[in-house]
Amino acid sequence: MGYQYDVTALGELLIDFTQNGNSEQGNLLFEANPGGAPCNVLAMLAKLGYRSAFIGKVGDDAFGRRLGETVEKAGISVKGLQYDPDVNTTLAFVHTLADGDRDFSFYREHGADTMLQEEEVPKALIEESRIFHFGSLSLTDEPSSLATKRAVTYAKEAGALISFDPNLRPPLWNSMEAAKEAIWYGIENCDILKIADNEIQWLTAKQDYDEGVDVLRKRTHASLINVTLGKEGSIAYYQDQKVFGRPFANDKVVDTTGAGDTFCGCVLAYVLAHGLESLKEEQLLEMLLFANAAASIVTTRKGAIRSMPIRQEVEALFV
Repeated sequence: MGYQYDVTALGELLIDFTQNGNSEQGNLLFEANPGGAPCNVLAMLAKLGYRSAFIGKVGDDAFGRRLGETVEKAGISVKGLQYDPDVNTTLAFVHTLADGDRDFSFYREHGADTMLQEEEVPKALIEESRIFHFGSLSLTDEPSSLATKRAVTYAKEAGALISFDPNLRPPLWNSMEAAKEAIWYGIENCDILKIADNEIQWLTAKQDYDEGVDVLRKRTHASLINVTLGKEGSIAYYQDQKVFGRPFANDKVVDTTGAGDTFCGCVLAYVLAHGLESLKEEQLLEMLLFANAAASIVTTRKGAIRSMPIRQEVEALFV
């Protein structure tokens, strides 16, 4: 079967207002960066030459239209993007901390990304895709939670690989128990899992990553589990193999937004190129190092969708 798309992702598309200095009066200045984890992942895939499509909803307002234009310019199909005149585009304010990490403030009450309806999920788009990717933010509210689960059902029925990244944002959940339930849903239904170090420790109550992965494996059929460790690198768990990928440290970190999404996009690109059936240790290492290097580059730039590196930039770090 010939697929029209390599990866289709569903979820949030929003404006990340990223802190960018101070005015002459001492007021904080924010730059309006297009963002949203699923589209960040697709933007990285597009830079690597893969065909991708996005499913989601924005407001039919200036921010929403700007986001649609940005996604399209990034080489991502907007066939599945809905513009809703009755709701506002979701906004997030990203305050950068001294160590380059972030503190988020979300303006999302009835935000457009949470208002995607089940019947608005394009089944044909998912059926035409090799991989379907999603995160937990589309599971925080109805109706987008039902829409997400409908999309996962379509992907399973079509035989697509399913990729999941919890991308936990505690302020967006009514309770952390609700967050756990939704994230376990994603983990139980995916083939490829990317999970951050703090997320696996919170979810499994295990400080040791090996023990945490053992807990995950009791509830998931995912054949590839990647644990990202921030500036410490990453670990791939595949069948009976465990491979550590060293970090690519740099002293020019300005914004870590999108680093995990960059990593995720690179991993999906590797799976598209090599499959998920019989990966060897050296292949897992190659996958992790490329993904770590790309993520390192993104941390030196503001925002995410427009900051993804091309293959040659990543490979230059290996010279």
